[in-house]
Amino acid sequence: MGASTAMQDYLAEAYRIAYYQKETPYVSTSALAEVLNVSAPAVTRMVQRLKEAGYLEHEPYRGILLTPAGEQEALHNIRRHRLVEVFLVDVMKFGWHEVHDAADSLGESVSETVVTRMDQMADFPRRCPHGEPIPTADGVMPRVVDFPLNEAQAGSSFVISRVTTHDADQLEYLGGLGLKPGARLTLIGRAPFNGPLQLEVGSAFPVIGHELAGRLRVCDPADFELRR
Repeated sequence: MGASTAMQDYLAEAYRIAYYQKETPYVSTSALAEVLNVSAPAVTRMVQRLKEAGYLEHEPYRGILLTPAGEQEALHNIRRHRLVEVFLVDVMKFGWHEVHDAADSLGESVSETVVTRMDQMADFPRRCPHGEPIPTADGVMPRVVDFPLNEAQAGSSFVISRVTTHDADQLEYLGGLGLKPGARLTLIGRAPFNGPLQLEVGSAFPVIGHELAGRLRVCDPADFELRR
């Protein structure tokens, strides 16, 4: 018997945290509680369930580490969620700011056969609408190489790799400026003391705040097409 939906959600979030942190493969339970917006006791109870099911290891003062079985469950959940998002945006023409919560709900009910058909109809995408990588059907996660726009050097040009916010208003605003994954931009300059950044995007010259710019991850154009 596979992991329940709630168990998969925990595993997927733990995988996401571990995927992007560089210093350790272990994930703290406090970080997991914060991302999932649940209490520490709730995380402790679920971690114990997942450990008993063989999906993770837990070491006091270090955190949790997914087992191979836990990673596969996490990747299955992540793939389904991101493909549903792509299908909603590319095929059903929802806005990219509308689909995160909907994909959570739909992902609980769609079968693997439906997910496979969504993948085909969306032309086998490698990123979700927000730029996050989509694992392959056999559980291989592409590696992303990018960094926050607010750490970029002025005068340089990049491609937007990912947008790391689920806030609908922020996504709608960024989309209106043409700041979506795959878009090319040049950082013209920035005001001192974490001031706003001036960009060139096509024929437009938007200005965005330092904090919001940190939500945009950028990369070299050669790194946008993910290798598997």
